[in-house]
Amino acid sequence: MNKSMNRWQVLIASTAILLCTGAVYAFSVFAGPLSATKGWSMAEIMLAFTINSAISPIPMILGGFLTDKGLSKWSITIGGILFGLGFFLTGIVTSPAMLYLTYGLIGGLGQGLAYSGCLSNTIKLFPDKKGLASGIITAGMGGAAIIAAPIGNYFIETQNVLYAFRMLGIIYLVVVLIASFFIKEAPVNFKPTGWTPQTKNGSKVVNKNWLAMLRSPYFYLIFMMLLTGAFSGLMIASNASVIGQQMFKLSATTAAFYVSLYSLSNCAGRVIWGSVSDKLGRNSTLNIILSVIILAFIVLVTLHSQIGFALGIIVLGLCFGGVMGVFPPLVMENFGPKNQGTNYGIVFVGYSAAAFIAPKIAVNMANANGGNFSKAFYVAIAVALIGLVTNFIYLQMKKKMTKQQNMEGIA
Repeated sequence: MNKSMNRWQVLIASTAILLCTGAVYAFSVFAGPLSATKGWSMAEIMLAFTINSAISPIPMILGGFLTDKGLSKWSITIGGILFGLGFFLTGIVTSPAMLYLTYGLIGGLGQGLAYSGCLSNTIKLFPDKKGLASGIITAGMGGAAIIAAPIGNYFIETQNVLYAFRMLGIIYLVVVLIASFFIKEAPVNFKPTGWTPQTKNGSKVVNKNWLAMLRSPYFYLIFMMLLTGAFSGLMIASNASVIGQQMFKLSATTAAFYVSLYSLSNCAGRVIWGSVSDKLGRNSTLNIILSVIILAFIVLVTLHSQIGFALGIIVLGLCFGGVMGVFPPLVMENFGPKNQGTNYGIVFVGYSAAAFIAPKIAVNMANANGGNFSKAFYVAIAVALIGLVTNFIYLQMKKKMTKQQNMEGIA
């Protein structure tokens, strides 16, 4: 189906919404002041962030299901409103339980619904530039903290942390409501004007629902590749400041600067690697990303200087962003665009698994080694190697399948 519509308008509006919902990753800016204001321990407060992250697969799958049914605008709008409401209500909490409800549950559900709807709907509008569109959309999510952190800090310094939550919540609600007017549903089998889909060796992508996807061996390989690809980025994202201070003897201020630099690299990597994958292919790009991740960790364990830390942080940020930009189109190319929302939501459980495992491994190993993360870095290298092996198996299976299809075609 070829229908005239301004797909770039949808992309911009979707990115604007994710620049709001991605503010969840700036939680560290609010955690300390909230602890000081309320007298709650950091462990109690950080549990809200854990809840927010842990429930992500549920709204991701639900949002994907709504998107696949042509209801992405509902998923995006409801999700964005829930997130803004969760932020605002966090500004009036009186107990940790309320914090878990507002920031953890309401905010987490809203974030997942909006992210899933924005991502799945938009890349259906860019079958010719799936990597670029995925990169820009996920960059909005990854780069939101760069904007939210200084604004939130300004409100905290001029007023207080609860005021900051309320004001940001109101701002997010306004942005979401305005941007939602520019969200349009992707038509079924949308093709941009002048673009003709290219098939590889005459093969054709078949739309598969989630049950058919789970019966495919490619699902389990892609799931494992996402888990191994995101592992290193999540390990660094949750511990960057501590690593800088404990291993590289940086001041808290300097370490905080590198945390922001990591977020910026993460944001840029989603666009850069997404575009590269449109030209080189998803799996070739993933091979490069995983190889570079290994090199970056080698730099971190061998160069015990600020330069070594800077190189490692920047490169790992770029690669983490690349992983998040490559996998949405990879899922679509394997299982078709029709059920992309639901299918990617299920695959995204691999990311959630990495988010649960990686930070814990890093912290436990560092605590057991006097604050040194080197052994955790070696684990990350091993995980990246597993990712390379999994990607190799995937490519070999694809080659075998293509060869078999060609032989059947000749016959």
